[in-house]
Amino acid sequence: MTLHHLLPFISTGIIFLFTAAVFQRYLKGRKPHSLMWSIGLTLYGLGTLSEAYLALAWHPLWLKLWYVTGAMLTAAWLGQGTVFLLVRRPGVANQILIGLLMVSVASVGLVSAAPLNETAFQLNVPLSSQYRAILLRDELTIILTVVLNIYGTLTLVGGAAWSAWLFLRKQVLPHRVVGNLCLAVGALFPASAGTLIRLGLGDWLYLSELLGAAVMFLGFWLATQTPRVEQSVVEPAVLSSPNVAQ
Repeated sequence: MTLHHLLPFISTGIIFLFTAAVFQRYLKGRKPHSLMWSIGLTLYGLGTLSEAYLALAWHPLWLKLWYVTGAMLTAAWLGQGTVFLLVRRPGVANQILIGLLMVSVASVGLVSAAPLNETAFQLNVPLSSQYRAILLRDELTIILTVVLNIYGTLTLVGGAAWSAWLFLRKQVLPHRVVGNLCLAVGALFPASAGTLIRLGLGDWLYLSELLGAAVMFLGFWLATQTPRVEQSVVEPAVLSSPNVAQ
């Protein structure tokens, strides 16, 4: 079994465990940022699950699911969690969410309607190296893909880095500094996918997804290891992670 056969299965398992942990925190605290992160991680897992399936067999629905979840929506929904956490002005995060919902629905519609060149699919070639020849995207789909990923990367990575800086500046909770740095670095791994593909390193996309999932999960775990006595001191003022692990 080659690298692009094995890694998506491992990534999918890690991501769904990560999703379960974040969603459990949402059920406890009912915080909207935790729900946004749960949605984003579910999309992430569906993307890697699609890769795993397409490494073994062909199906057009799995290809379109892979593109709309992994390539278009994952980063934006993860980043939306950070927006709910960082934006304090009432209603702003909800307004952005409405826009994201509209763009997400449009993205699903565009990808669903996109024609396929199924004869171009090669089972033993990484999907990331061949999807352009299979999924015939229009200009709007490409633009939305770029915009969604820029939005998601800036909010997700920027939010985690800012959280780490806040804790570092206050010189408190060093494990949360490390946790947020892990979240920022982990988010950069899948964000680099487009660059890897353009460089012809399709196999490395799967490794970057695995590393991204593992490092972000580690960051989440570190950021949530807060003693109850500390929690009451710092929670109102600063972040603990992109989903604050509440």
